[in-house]
Amino acid sequence: MARYAYLGPKGTFSEEALLSLGIEDLEPVPCPSIEEVFSIVGAGRADAGIVPIENSVEGSVNATLDALAFDTDLTISREAVLEIRHTLITAPGTALRDVKEVVSHPHATAQCRKWLAHNLPNAEVVAANSTAEAVEYAVAHQGTAAIGTRLAAERYGGEVLADSIEDYADNKTRFVVVDRSHPERTGDDKTSLALFLHRDKPGALLMILSEFAYGEINLTKIQSRPTKRVLGEYMFFVDLEGHQDDAAVATALNCLRLKLRTVKVLGSYPRAPRA
Repeated sequence: MARYAYLGPKGTFSEEALLSLGIEDLEPVPCPSIEEVFSIVGAGRADAGIVPIENSVEGSVNATLDALAFDTDLTISREAVLEIRHTLITAPGTALRDVKEVVSHPHATAQCRKWLAHNLPNAEVVAANSTAEAVEYAVAHQGTAAIGTRLAAERYGGEVLADSIEDYADNKTRFVVVDRSHPERTGDDKTSLALFLHRDKPGALLMILSEFAYGEINLTKIQSRPTKRVLGEYMFFVDLEGHQDDAAVATALNCLRLKLRTVKVLGSYPRAPRA
């Protein structure tokens, strides 16, 4: 049986993403944080983990990026894209007019700002560690509503007052599976990188981009993050089309290794099916 760690508790979008992988003989292992997912997989107490890495509305999940770049030797072996449908959930029998407080993970409330302002302008917004924790709390407290998943409503006995309350219809989150496997080329792959400069200098980013341009490699994402060493010192996260074993990608990476302090491959893995 495959043990997969995920950001819990039960009923989160991470659990939905895990179930979407279609793994047989699965033992889900809920964890209280993204850091804990990496920790138990790294310690061998789970075979793999699944964590959110990017949302189409709120952007990157920095805890996942930082863990991959700085804290672990685990790599990405698979990705999954989940459509995010937020629902407003309360204890059974609660009316919308009775809601005085809305609780959820800050990312979820941020993705429903317009709906909340229009429908619950006077409700206090309270942060929770996860959408599932918020649903469990709301079901136990009259006058409180949670933003969460239909799965969480089923898990905790909640009632859905409103469905699809997200501000943007094309709201999706990309999740990645992390472990120690190294998937072979499929012909439709992605590679994720963490790139560290020797020192900041004019043209550093252009130099990096030129290596990919020479190889006609398409980049799907580039983002800077602090190196956590010195104020004002940054590194780059890059996602590109192709596998690290592709000739053009391998050449570009070898050239960058001659020019950068560190080129860390965070994974080469099959691209998720396009919607």
